[in-house]
Amino acid sequence: MIRSVPRSRGFDGLYLAYMVAFFLYLALPLAVTAVFAFNDAPFPSLPWEGFTLDWYLANGEHGRTGLFHDDTLLSALWTSTRVAFWVTVVSVALGCANAVLFERLEFRGKEFLYLLMLLPLVIPGVILGVSILVFYSGLANEASRLWGIELDLFRPGLPLVVMGQVAFIGTLATLVIAARLRKFDRQLEEAALNLGATPVVAWFTVTLPWLMPSIFGAAAMAFLMSFENFNTTVMLTGSDTPLTVALFNRLREGSTPVLNAVALLLMLASALLAFAVLGRGRARNG
Repeated sequence: MIRSVPRSRGFDGLYLAYMVAFFLYLALPLAVTAVFAFNDAPFPSLPWEGFTLDWYLANGEHGRTGLFHDDTLLSALWTSTRVAFWVTVVSVALGCANAVLFERLEFRGKEFLYLLMLLPLVIPGVILGVSILVFYSGLANEASRLWGIELDLFRPGLPLVVMGQVAFIGTLATLVIAARLRKFDRQLEEAALNLGATPVVAWFTVTLPWLMPSIFGAAAMAFLMSFENFNTTVMLTGSDTPLTVALFNRLREGSTPVLNAVALLLMLASALLAFAVLGRGRARNG
């Protein structure tokens, strides 16, 4: 909205009502989920039976097992954390390399390669997961049939989940880091080179510090996107089940407030990570 443009009082009221309705639409389901994480009832629904922490702390007595005593969900939470960590590391590393490739170098076929990099963003996650599963499983089967080599890395499991998620999260990390690199003043690197620095030293002492805000932002985005991904992950997972798949399997058996407790925990963790990244960005700008 342009502040200098005259507006009527009715328009201001309508715009305010729209903003309130929009944010209620976004926040109300999350708030309801958070509230039912403390409802003393076996199902996450009305009526309200009273406040309880059983869905976090119950140790199995009285037929209730809280999140912190649920070995299946805790194992799935740890699995998702490991997957998200490696996806973040690989995606940010690829993002830095790709940003330099597309912003600093000129070569034949650059536009085609750039479009090819963007392709995973427009492919549905389920299709992407199925494609990766078929390709790498077929590759592993052929290697086993022809040479007797067992490529378990390409079988359904955590390595394949990481590879599948990096296929599209690496693209997003590239876009974030490349946008920052595009604003970089090349004269700063040239000054470092004139002062005797090698290209590698200039990269780590001049360019990389400039890119750090975008690297931290890309890392936070990659971690959160990996942690919450379901469509691609469900096609590639093996015996070690990530949290999103475990929640889906648990939901098919019947919803309980434990799932609300997990959702609230993830909301708080995501908010803390987002505020940490924003706080770091403001501290650097200040």
